[in-house]
Amino acid sequence: MLTSKARVTAIGSYVPEKKITNEDLERIVETNNDWIIQRTGIKERRMAEENEFTSDLAYMAVLDLMKRYSKPIEDVEMIIVCTMTPDFKTPSVAAIVQGKLGIKNAGTIDLNAACAGFTYGLHVANGLITAGLNKKILVIGAEALTKITDYEDRTSCILFGDGASAVLVEYDEKNPSFLSFFLDSRGEAGKNLYATSISEQMDGIILKADGNIVQNGREVYKWAVSTVPKGMKAVANNGGIDLLDVDWFVPHSANLRMIESICEKSGYPLEKTLVSLIDYGNTSSATIPLAMDLAVKAGKLKTKDKLLLFGFGGGLTQAGLLIEWNI
Repeated sequence: MLTSKARVTAIGSYVPEKKITNEDLERIVETNNDWIIQRTGIKERRMAEENEFTSDLAYMAVLDLMKRYSKPIEDVEMIIVCTMTPDFKTPSVAAIVQGKLGIKNAGTIDLNAACAGFTYGLHVANGLITAGLNKKILVIGAEALTKITDYEDRTSCILFGDGASAVLVEYDEKNPSFLSFFLDSRGEAGKNLYATSISEQMDGIILKADGNIVQNGREVYKWAVSTVPKGMKAVANNGGIDLLDVDWFVPHSANLRMIESICEKSGYPLEKTLVSLIDYGNTSSATIPLAMDLAVKAGKLKTKDKLLLFGFGGGLTQAGLLIEWNI
């Protein structure tokens, strides 16, 4: 069992008002509603306005958290924003959010582990608090993926949406949330899922250098369904419980067919799996906390429930966490 002195105490979310339905995409690329649902399970996704960016989504998610849980945030000591779509190379999204919230004396960092970002962010927050370095941390998963989506690529543009979700992690030695973790990366396969920045090649391979997301869906799918089930069992084993004793599995909401295959290979029941992709699409680092918050609003999560969070994606990177729900 993991030693922890940190507890997740509040959650909030925000998605843009503008929707992109499958019917909307039919007018943009050669596709149709049935084809999209059959292959991904996605019905619609949200799109940020032209002048709305990741920092705006993250800020609104924190405001939602504050409103719903009446939590003061002026004493937050660290803000971690998990994102692969920052407004700028610098300043960080976290710094912009700190400025908008008016929090003083807080550290601010962005963390980029793509679709595993939120689970990594929670892992880092637990480490900082358990080590005694901080007592109150905001962890935010926020993405404006539609701004780096190629709407001429019918295989990828159907997937991505925008959204944000935030959790508050606080010092609590008696009722910690964090039970175990598992981390893994396969950087040598990073060329299968990328968005270029200042380099236009990887391992000597020339990339499509327009800054948009490029994905070899077949290879990413094969990697995920062959490795995530093993990672799930490692998280459970590290927490001293059987995988089937986990109350809820919360995977990165990449593709419903992929999640179905992961559940089948791991032996975990699909009906105990929480997703956010049906109405929000693939929002990378925001999919897991959005799924958690949808479950909160639906009254599914109960005190002491054990949740297995598992992020996987660009890197190719994985991060799994077993947490106990104590909000």
